[in-house]
Amino acid sequence: MNTHTRLTADDPRWAQVMARDPQADGQFVYSVRTTGVYCRPSCPSRRAKPENVAFHASPEAAEQAGYRPCKRCRPNQQPTSRHSTRLSFSIGQCSLGMVLVAQSLEGLRAILMADDAETLLEDLNNRFPDTALIRADHTLEQIVTQVIDLIEHPTAPCTLPLDMHGTAFQHRVWQALQDIPAGQTQSYSEVAARINAPKAARAVARACATNALAVAIPCHRVVRSDGSLSGYRWGIERKQTLLTREQPR
Repeated sequence: MNTHTRLTADDPRWAQVMARDPQADGQFVYSVRTTGVYCRPSCPSRRAKPENVAFHASPEAAEQAGYRPCKRCRPNQQPTSRHSTRLSFSIGQCSLGMVLVAQSLEGLRAILMADDAETLLEDLNNRFPDTALIRADHTLEQIVTQVIDLIEHPTAPCTLPLDMHGTAFQHRVWQALQDIPAGQTQSYSEVAARINAPKAARAVARACATNALAVAIPCHRVVRSDGSLSGYRWGIERKQTLLTREQPR
């Protein structure tokens, strides 16, 4: 048994992981070197070997170390009871396809784009599985119009209240994205440096990928270090179109 394995096995947190103790959730997370993910202590996934495990005080610390959240236990989200929150949503049409707007009591929770309504609804359900989703086309008609106007004219500032849900690290990234002026781009490394996490370029990329508020949080303004376009949750063609619209005429 090497030193790291012995230290992990002797750590009280390892016993909580082995027991899948739900009482330990929120106290720490653990990462698995061989999979590149981090989990909450109660995660039901197959147990990792102690030599591959490291402990982190928070999801933010794990992400800064280069790990991504487990899709099964969702350690970057607060535990919730089924349908403990509610979102109203509506679907509209814009020049980039169909757009879904979802709103909580605090503000916009999601702006999603796709080619069809079925894909939008699937995306919304996957992002917010523990949320009651209520279609409210009439109630949200004016807000959908404002969102579509933002997509058509992305140089305009977003004045709608946003209800961003994510880890502290993701919030730092999303705030940095909002500070990138229209018509300009930055690389993932540049964004990482701006939030004082220069080694976290990959975690910045993941935060961009998990952004649920298209255009309002302008992750389309983040590009590769050589200036070329990288992946965009809603399609490279939409990313290119948004960047083109932001260029001075």
